[in-house]
This record gives sequence, C-alpha cells and structure tokens, in this order.
Amino acid sequence: MVEQLQRYGVIRSGRVAEVMEAIDRGLFVPSGGSPYFDSPMPIGYNATISAPHMHAACLELLEKNLQPGMRALDVGSGTGYLTACFALMVGSEGRAVGVEHIPELVATSIENIKKSAAAPMLNDGSLSIHIADGREGWPELAPYDAIHVGAAAPQIPEALIEQLKPGGRMVIPVGTVFQELKVVDKKLDGTVSIRDETSVRYVPLTSKESQLHAN
Repeated sequence: MVEQLQRYGVIRSGRVAEVMEAIDRGLFVPSGGSPYFDSPMPIGYNATISAPHMHAACLELLEKNLQPGMRALDVGSGTGYLTACFALMVGSEGRAVGVEHIPELVATSIENIKKSAAAPMLNDGSLSIHIADGREGWPELAPYDAIHVGAAAPQIPEALIEQLKPGGRMVIPVGTVFQELKVVDKKLDGTVSIRDETSVRYVPLTSKESQLHAN
C-alpha cells in the first residue's frame, strides 16, 4: 500500500512512509473490509475510514507540524488510525488527541490502538481519545500545532481556529455538496491564511444525532 502511494507520488516524505508502514491499517478496518485497498471503508454509525491516499496527503500536509514534542488534534478520529500515526510522529514528549462523538467508535479505536505500534503512547498518556463534539475541538490541551478534521464542515468551526497555535496548521474538508480540502495556516502574529488543496468527498461533520439518523 505504502509503496503504491509512493509510486503515484502521494507520499514523498520518508517519515510519512515510515509511519504508515509502522501503523498497520489492517488493525483499524472492520473485519471483512479490504484495509490496503485505496478506498474509504464503512466503519458503522454512518462513518467511514478515509482512503489511504487521503490519510497520506493529510500527513504530508501536516508533517512539519507533527515534529517530536508537538501537539496534534484529530477531529472525528473514527477507528483511531490517523490519531495513532500522529502519536508516532509527535512521540511521547508530544500529545496526540482524538475526539469522536460516537462512544462505540471511541471504545473500538482504543482497542485498535492497543494492538498497534502506538500502544506505548496510549499507555503513557501522550495519546488519548475522547468522546466529544469535534466541532468544539478539545480545548483542555490546546493550542495545537496540527489539527486534522476527518469530516466535512459547512464552514470552518471558529473553536478549531482558536485552538490552533500560532505557527500551526489545520487541514479540514469544507463544503456540503461540493467540498474542498482546505489548508489553514495561523501565522505567528495570529492572522490566518486559507487555501484550497484539492476537491474531496467526506461524510459531514455534524451532531451525533444527525449522523446516526442520516439516510
């Protein structure tokens, strides 16, 4: 899987390749799925795990903000896969935080991470997953050097911009019918710049009730 993504030029960073090889996606896809196929997979509760090329693209975009000792927030952490990748990149001196509003997915993701190379970070507390509304982020450990949002918001939630550290970067899909993956950079003076990276299709970032009752 990683070799294929490198061949197609999605993964250019050796560090991103190492982390994606270290965190076995097979531990994070429900049984019966095809974990190494480059496609999103359903994980229940009207949620999906993103395709490997999207995880790789987001890791590439955030790599400079995922250095050892930095803080990363994964909104809509789902199966815990990308949160585990973040944890390996920031290490035990940093903090990787996942927020997910479906309690069953939080419980499953913790079990998945326990089987993975990120288990030591879960044990020492540098990696944690919380039940929370992702649109509110996780203010307790803010500010974050890196924020990743795994579902599409109609607009960028103000709480997430506030929780981004000066010098930090957020990657977030924005839109309803048509979505763009936006790269949000907060400059050291606190001003924010936003650019479009690519067109995407994600499940909506919404309330727990709306997600569970989506058609």
